[in-house]
Amino acid sequence: MEGDEAFTAGSNAFNSCTQPLRCYDCHRGTNSHNLGQLCVGCNADSICPHLPLGSLHVGGARTALYNWLMAKKTGGQFVLRIEDTDMARSTRESEESMKADLVWLGLTWDEGPETEKEKEVPFRQSERGTIYAEMAERLMATVGADGKRVAYKCFCKQEELDAIKEASTESGEFQAFVSPWRDASEEEVQAKIDAGEEYAVRFRVPPGKRVQIDDLVRGTVGWDAQATIGDFVLLRSSGVPVYNFCVAVDDALMGITHVIRAEEHLTNTLRQGLILEALGFPMPQYAHCSLILGEDGSKLSKRHGATSVAQFADEGFVPSAMINYLVGLGWNDGTDKEIYTVQEIIDAFSVDRVQKSPSTFDMQKLRWVNGQHLKKMEDAELARLLGPILVKAGLAKSADSPIAHVAAHMCKEKIEVLVDAIPLVTAALEYNVAGELTDNPKASKLLQDGFKGLCASLVRVYEAGAFPDPSQEDFPAVYSAWLKEYGKDPNVERKGKRLMQPTRLALTGAMSGPDVGLQLRLVALAEAEGIPCTPLAARMGQLSKALTLTLEDMEEMMGQ
Repeated sequence: MEGDEAFTAGSNAFNSCTQPLRCYDCHRGTNSHNLGQLCVGCNADSICPHLPLGSLHVGGARTALYNWLMAKKTGGQFVLRIEDTDMARSTRESEESMKADLVWLGLTWDEGPETEKEKEVPFRQSERGTIYAEMAERLMATVGADGKRVAYKCFCKQEELDAIKEASTESGEFQAFVSPWRDASEEEVQAKIDAGEEYAVRFRVPPGKRVQIDDLVRGTVGWDAQATIGDFVLLRSSGVPVYNFCVAVDDALMGITHVIRAEEHLTNTLRQGLILEALGFPMPQYAHCSLILGEDGSKLSKRHGATSVAQFADEGFVPSAMINYLVGLGWNDGTDKEIYTVQEIIDAFSVDRVQKSPSTFDMQKLRWVNGQHLKKMEDAELARLLGPILVKAGLAKSADSPIAHVAAHMCKEKIEVLVDAIPLVTAALEYNVAGELTDNPKASKLLQDGFKGLCASLVRVYEAGAFPDPSQEDFPAVYSAWLKEYGKDPNVERKGKRLMQPTRLALTGAMSGPDVGLQLRLVALAEAEGIPCTPLAARMGQLSKALTLTLEDMEEMMGQ
């Protein structure tokens, strides 16, 4: 192939290779693989996302999700590979953080760390060093179409590189790096090696070289390689391989044919494509997803608030809602449907509906989506999620406390995120009827409509033992039935709003809130567990004390 000839994924010239490499993992021909991204696993289609180590943020979570969905949709394997060649930033702690975020989302991997396959295959790039070194040697031994070796040893000092970078910055124009070692003789190179000088391994970009891809999201994209990047490093002088070299080699040896990743990786495709061509492998089909922007139109970042999966988990979002919302940041199924189960998303997902225009992250929309998922959740599952949150807030003694189950039923229709349940439960356990009468004008109006008489009636019923027992599990239903009969009492004769509102105020100390029966049941459970609260007996005591005041006294109390 001539130096100025473009190569395109799938072309015969690009695919040709005199002796196909074998997969390092299974030693089978690499053309036995299909769908995948950055993956290992040779017995099935497989796919794995480009993910930085550390806390998984919105963009990375969406990338992982799209890859996971493609694997599920095609019956492939979702495979996790740890890209940790940046030794300064890569730690086991950052790896564990990323894996924990994936697990929380439900994006568990079929092959990768902590799987059976790990006994056979290294999944960390830091453990694949011999593979990269061998591939670098292969490239340095390979002669390209221009008669030059594809890769070469470069002994340039850092100050030389800095000077080129500075000149490029000052001029405002890109200056491709041209190494004096690009065409050095073997004798010159050997002399430097014998002198003990360190060298980097660089990829030689042939003059006039163009790389073109048919991106599944962005359409046809092409580059003039030399004008865009110049000769680039494969191995640093320390011997550590650079990211793009590792990715290209792993894609090649793992037979990857499809890559879904973020738009910012688009220019990496140029380097990776050149490496893949030189190794004699076909270029995968790429899908580069759009950026995710904040509501101010800038790239989403920490200054926009919570952006990491761990933060969202701490704030009470649930995995199914996160998946529902994330998939919609750049994809839709062509309908107006907004709420999906995970299985519905798997069934509907296709890469050809991923959009190339940027998406805007809307926190209020995410909260709404989360609330819809909570409403559809079974009480038992919601209780399981609320339990640890209530324990942390001091509102339950254990995660499986019955308080969590009552709270789930009580709060389901009123919360958007799990932590919204905390103020609702707290308010249910507290009691300050005098404060409500003082601060709420709607409550004060009840004083003019026989509120004192209703309170007296409630106290008499309670003291006579005729009030339902909130310590019983069926109390909410029993209370509801009792209230209807209570309103028919000749001493009460109330119904509807005239019955419900003053009774709510008398029993809960508030004019509004969740179901009264559930609130009182929660109070009884809290009292039994020793959680701070105002028990029903104490509430009746406060009402009884209030009865000794005249209406004028109560109004005067309100005015103070």
